[in-house]
Amino acid sequence: MPVTPLTNSSSISSNTNDTNRGIAYGVGAYVLWGVVPAYWPLLAAAGAVELLAHRIVWSLLFMALVTAALGRWGALRGLPPRSWLLVTAASALIAVNWGVYIYAVNSGRVVEAALGYFINPLFSVLLAVLVLRERLRPAQHAAIGVAGAAVVVLAVDYGTLPWISLALACSFAFYGLIKKTVPLDSTASLTAESAVMTPVALGYLLWLGSAGTFTGHGAAHTALMVSTGLVTAVPLMLFGAGARRIPMITLGMLQYLAPVLQFAWGVFVMREPMPASRWFGFAMVWVALLLFTGDALVRARKQRRVVAVAPPV
Repeated sequence: MPVTPLTNSSSISSNTNDTNRGIAYGVGAYVLWGVVPAYWPLLAAAGAVELLAHRIVWSLLFMALVTAALGRWGALRGLPPRSWLLVTAASALIAVNWGVYIYAVNSGRVVEAALGYFINPLFSVLLAVLVLRERLRPAQHAAIGVAGAAVVVLAVDYGTLPWISLALACSFAFYGLIKKTVPLDSTASLTAESAVMTPVALGYLLWLGSAGTFTGHGAAHTALMVSTGLVTAVPLMLFGAGARRIPMITLGMLQYLAPVLQFAWGVFVMREPMPASRWFGFAMVWVALLLFTGDALVRARKQRRVVAVAPPV
């Protein structure tokens, strides 16, 4: 019958368009996260803690408006106490992540921050083994081993542990682990986390008072402070929209866009020093990521084959 091919063609076209939109949303999110090192130095007059406090407060205001527009307050009102405890833990971890990242960018350590997001996927896998008792495949074992050796090489190069990288990777890995157990979408989740953090942030800003920079450095500075809510929320919403439309393996590939752009900004724009030993350490990290990503691609291909040959139910 002529109707069937038309229906199938329409369905395929719709799925393709949805996937393309998902990829566009994902690319948009990671590109914004990748170029954010150009933003924070514009607010260098404020310290990292003041910037973090403003980021939390303005994020809550913006996300409250978005949540109200989408009609998702019900999800927050119905959240049980145990989930609020998990939200509180997640908010503390993301606050550490944000604060360390702002400090790294404004102190000229963008490359070290980029390293944290390069090794974050490997930290997440290691966490899954230690906490969730998942079993590593041989390629994952090799990837984590190479990444561990890379951290040692970079520690020798820096003369100390790259604590910024480790703090960013560790905080975000634990944050991701907790987020898996909270029954909220990305919009409601960020609203809840901002709501939990805002009393502390507001208290700090009130204590800071006239010593803060919000009103004393011109209208442009004040406007940029307010825009920290947008800088936080927009890429996260793009990420959430992309994650719903594309496979996790595609999203996993896109995640390297952000640290690549951050690394390029640190090396080629900020001219941060990159001696040969540091290049070697980063090369080891990239080898580990190639092993990790290659293993994920092979596994995804095998799973697709299993689904393709499975008998219809």
